[in-house]
Amino acid sequence: MNADILSRIQLRMSVLSRAEAQVGQWILGQPRATADGSIAQLAAAAGVSEPTIVRFCRSLGLSGFRELRTQLVVSLQNPQSFLHQDVAATDKAVDAVGKVLDTSVSALVNLRALASSMPFESAIDEMRSARQFVFVGLGASGLVARDAAHKFFRLGIPCTTATDSQTILQSAAISQPGDVFLATSYLGNWPELLEAMVVAKNNGAVVIAITDPTSPLASVAQITFESHPDEDTNLYTPMSSRLVQLALLDALQVALALSLGADAEEKLRRSKRALVKFRQGAAGPGSQK
Repeated sequence: MNADILSRIQLRMSVLSRAEAQVGQWILGQPRATADGSIAQLAAAAGVSEPTIVRFCRSLGLSGFRELRTQLVVSLQNPQSFLHQDVAATDKAVDAVGKVLDTSVSALVNLRALASSMPFESAIDEMRSARQFVFVGLGASGLVARDAAHKFFRLGIPCTTATDSQTILQSAAISQPGDVFLATSYLGNWPELLEAMVVAKNNGAVVIAITDPTSPLASVAQITFESHPDEDTNLYTPMSSRLVQLALLDALQVALALSLGADAEEKLRRSKRALVKFRQGAAGPGSQK
């Protein structure tokens, strides 16, 4: 198991059963006591049965409680284990900044641990010959969609964005085979987004989702990238899910560019050259010397 066990528990909390989530919550609060205790003690502390502990371990890909304890010991010895801490109104600025950064680092570390099992190859196979990319998102995910389109168009494949309900529905209505929709949504349950993605798929387009793997959007998409970090709902803290979405799309763009080979490399080089030339011109004649 490559992922830090505490990070893995955090990441899986949203898809565990209620009883298993009780176990996970207790372990996150008392990792040392769990590592030092028995399965009976953990069951009693979490208010569940011992078979529930076993099911919890298997949900994490572990063979049983013994392996859980071993992984906890390793995690507690790892100085790079980042646990979420809520920002409090009484925090000093430096403490609040540290908590925000720790949460962000944790989200990206978790993503790195899962990246090798994500469907990058399947997505690239569909995207290589795409007629166009349509980046879809509502609310904060709409900003992520715009950022992605700004990067992907440099590969020479036409890109559009759909970041409001009307545009999303209309884009899906006129979609056709060869179109690839990249839909980003933390919860994946916007009704109009789901309706549109069903229409796009029925029209022969490919839907790639970046969302919670248990969400309605994931059930609609042909390809899903798991993106459901342990989100901080604290009043003060920015959403770590945005960082995960941006990082996933950046990684996908780089992987696609490598797959497209020399042609994509040349287009990226031209786009950068155009910017350099523009900046030199904007700086005035003196910049040419």
